[in-house]
Amino acid sequence: MILVPDTSVLIDGRITSMIKAGEYKGSTIIVPEAVIAELEAQANNGREIGFSGLNELQQLSRMAEEKTIELKFSGVRPSLEQVKLASGGEIDAMIRNIAIENSARFITSDFVQAEVARAKGLDVIYLKPQVSDFVPLGIDQFFDEHTIAVYLKERVCPSAKKGTISDMKLMKIREQPTSEYELRALAQEILERAKRDPDGFIEVEKRGITVVQIGSMRIAIARRPFSDGMEITAVRPIVDVTLKDYAKADIITKRITSEKRGLIIVGAPGSGKTTLAQSVATYLSDSGFVVKTMEAPRELQVPDQITQYTMLDGSMSNTADVLLLVRPDFVIFDELRKNEDFNVFADMRLAGLGMIGVIHANGVQDAVQRFSDRVDFSVLSQIINTIIFVKQGVITKVYDVDFTIKVPEGMANEMHIRPVTIVTDHETGELVIDVFRYDGETIVMPMTAVSTAARKASQVVQNVGVSVASVSNVHSPVPLPEMNPAKENEDRPGWKLMEKDIQREIGRYTEGFVDVQMISDTKAVVYIDDKDVPAAIGKGGKNISAIVNKIGIGIDIKPRSEFDRQQLQPQKSDVEFNLGSGIKIQTDKKQLTIVAPEQSGKIVDVFAGKEYLFTATVNEMGEIHLAKNSSIAQEMIRRYQNSENIKLRPV
Repeated sequence: MILVPDTSVLIDGRITSMIKAGEYKGSTIIVPEAVIAELEAQANNGREIGFSGLNELQQLSRMAEEKTIELKFSGVRPSLEQVKLASGGEIDAMIRNIAIENSARFITSDFVQAEVARAKGLDVIYLKPQVSDFVPLGIDQFFDEHTIAVYLKERVCPSAKKGTISDMKLMKIREQPTSEYELRALAQEILERAKRDPDGFIEVEKRGITVVQIGSMRIAIARRPFSDGMEITAVRPIVDVTLKDYAKADIITKRITSEKRGLIIVGAPGSGKTTLAQSVATYLSDSGFVVKTMEAPRELQVPDQITQYTMLDGSMSNTADVLLLVRPDFVIFDELRKNEDFNVFADMRLAGLGMIGVIHANGVQDAVQRFSDRVDFSVLSQIINTIIFVKQGVITKVYDVDFTIKVPEGMANEMHIRPVTIVTDHETGELVIDVFRYDGETIVMPMTAVSTAARKASQVVQNVGVSVASVSNVHSPVPLPEMNPAKENEDRPGWKLMEKDIQREIGRYTEGFVDVQMISDTKAVVYIDDKDVPAAIGKGGKNISAIVNKIGIGIDIKPRSEFDRQQLQPQKSDVEFNLGSGIKIQTDKKQLTIVAPEQSGKIVDVFAGKEYLFTATVNEMGEIHLAKNSSIAQEMIRRYQNSENIKLRPV
């Protein structure tokens, strides 16, 4: 009997098994050069199927040496033009022609190739996928009932993660290192099983990496040049959990079966996100909903009635187009990572489908940040209603996502009222995150950061003194205007943000420094270099009008020379306190001045009794200036009225 195998048969690996079983013993096997060229190209590209096919050829050569079969090679290598047309069947036609020329039986495990060969009048042996009688895989020897993942690498002792999701340990499972030969044998066996097993398929096949799914086990085979040595990693679930086994299952079921059908599951790798997602999918399917999945790779272990889709033509967007036609009730989108994934998730949710997504993140803030970087924050609450955080297989937190108009936390005055997406703790109602637009950027502000910033700002105001001499050299803003002392710490953060906005906008038209003084929530004075004033104002006030319209507050542009003259003029005092030793405190409507001529030009510590208050620089006129209604100025007045001794000590 003369046999001509095609590439699929050699990759499949069953032809040598059939010869060993005596089925084709003594046959003449003619291997087309086109098959060898195809396997060589796949191996050169680091594809595991290429190595598997070459290994099968080597076994056929050994059988020929043992006179079990006769092995011949025929035909010519495909040209570059034929290689380019391989996807259209050009190389397959070359292989069939060898069978025709030698009046041989054509053997293939490719259904399309078999049908075309029959149409050409060939005697075809079609090896159907094997559906039963599978023996255990060689890699199964490394697993026991407590093993979650196995790690095999050449020249390294095999290791495995064992235990439970909440308590996993990495341990060595064999003292003898794994050889490359052993790994190649395991890899070939895995690929052969993936080709034959109806529950097995190759998910990813790229240069140096192959990812295979066989039943519940996901296996990644890496080799050079992708990795520095051959490696096989196999992962499988060890628990079968239903949704009712989770502590907060009632919250999830109520939300996903109501109108709030946008849900994401968040957690670190290995935290149990996928297990929860498949539990939710099973619950929905059992509850009478039509459920589909989008996965790359497909690793969810779900009932047969739930169809699992992967990328169509390399794109999840194409898969989404199909699902929008199929119209399921819910779609489980496993592992959102790429920009396309987030955009597809948002598009399908806004189209009305119930969506459950899985995201790798260490916290809810990271997950919201990943979404807000890709989707406009104003529609975030329409896409996501619920965020579930999973840690060590346990649902630790459930968050609600809503949309409102308010002043974001950390911005105290009404000038900053704007649309805000808020994330709150479902059980306590406590605000966790504000998401809003500021200066053209989306800000994801956790409440812990707001409270920390407020605390630091309070400490700075209480411990730092400011003098005109020290700030004028670096063109800092003029002393702060009059404000309510009780609200200073609350209002200051908002004013500082507005000052930065104004500095940025006016700085586009100026070369020198821009000093901004907020007078009120709706008014600011800006000092710039004299030569920059015309450019900042613009022809007919065009530039400054545009800035005012954009920011929403009045702006008074003044040359810096005017500011400098104001600082040199003596100030009229409303009240004067004599501290003795030539030291006085003078106050007017806007500022408090400490007059100490003897300390002119020195850096001094200011004390009330024995208690240190702040450090400041005395200017050349022998004065220290503070905003009158600042907390430190009010504290000095209070200490003086309580008859405490105010004194200066040079540093």
